[in-house]
Amino acid sequence: MNIIIKDKKAAQTFQVEIVETLSTIVDVVAEDEQSALLKAQEMYRNEQVVLYPDDFIDTQFNIFQ
Repeated sequence: MNIIIKDKKAAQTFQVEIVETLSTIVDVVAEDEQSALLKAQEMYRNEQVVLYPDDFIDTQFNIFQ
């Protein structure tokens, strides 16, 4: 008995981007919203604010062809 396999697809390589989202809220004293954003960015860059696995919100998977 002969078994015939039809339409077997060849394996391909795909690029899959994995994006994890972490989030936290910090209190910033500032004169306006723009100043508050700049201060928060500076705090983050200076590692005064550090996000940890407990701050996990979501994971997304995006495929590129």
